[in-house]
Amino acid sequence: MAEMRKNIIKHKLLDGQRTLTLMGVANPDQVDQLGPLDFDGIWLEAEHGPIDFADISDFTRACDLWGKTSITRVHQNEPGVIYRTLDRGSQGICVPHVNSAEEARRVVDAAKFAPIGNRGLTTSRQGYGVDDYHKQSNDNSLVIVLIEDIKAVKNLDEILEVDEIDVFFVAPNDLAATMGYIGKSDHKDVQDTIEDTLKRIVSSGRNAGTLTTVSALDKFLDIGVNCICVNIGPFLNEGVISAAKKVYSK
Repeated sequence: MAEMRKNIIKHKLLDGQRTLTLMGVANPDQVDQLGPLDFDGIWLEAEHGPIDFADISDFTRACDLWGKTSITRVHQNEPGVIYRTLDRGSQGICVPHVNSAEEARRVVDAAKFAPIGNRGLTTSRQGYGVDDYHKQSNDNSLVIVLIEDIKAVKNLDEILEVDEIDVFFVAPNDLAATMGYIGKSDHKDVQDTIEDTLKRIVSSGRNAGTLTTVSALDKFLDIGVNCICVNIGPFLNEGVISAAKKVYSK
C-alpha cells in the first residue's frame, strides 16, 4: 500500500519546531522554481487570489514533489469548501474570520472525518492507495484558523479551547480594519494588539502564526511564534527597484 505523504509543517509543530511558509506564489511552475530552497510550505491563495478547485491538484503535486506542505486559504467557513479543498490534495486548510469557538468548531467539523468531525467520506488526491486513509488524514491534515477581527481577539480564550486546530494565525490587515485603522496595520495600537494576541496564544500552549517581513521577524520569534509566513512579493519588488536604480542612474 502507498504511504501518505508526510505533512512537514504538522510534524515540525508537533515537535515544537519553527516553520516557514511562502505566500504569493503564482503558479505550479513557480513552486518548482522555489522548491530547492529551505522552507517548509506554500500558501495557496484561494480567498483573495485566483486559485480555484481545478488549480489545487497541480499546485499540490508541485508541493509534493519538493516535500513542501501545501496550505490553502479558502474564502469562507463552509463545509463543502473546506473538505473539497482537502479532497483536491491540499495538506492544510486555512479559514478566514474565525471569531468564536462555535465557528472554530465548524472548521474542525468540516476538516476532520468521524469520529472527530463530519467531513464527507471520500478519499483525496493524497489518499490514493493509502490504507486506513480516513484515520491517517485526520492525523496529518493541518488546520489553521485566522484571528483577524477584533471580535476574535475578544473571544480568544474560548477559541483557544477548541481541539484539533494546529495554528491560530493572527492576520494584521483585516485586524487593523476592524480596529478602525484600515490600511494602517503598522499603527501602534494595532501592533500592540497583534503582539498581545500572539503572546496569549503562545502562553496557552497553542501554536501561534503570523504574516511578517524579514525586518520584523526577530520580534515575532522572540515572542515564540512558530508558524511564520512571508510574502515573496516584497523580495521581487526590492530586486526590481535595486536593478532599476542602477540601470537608470547611469
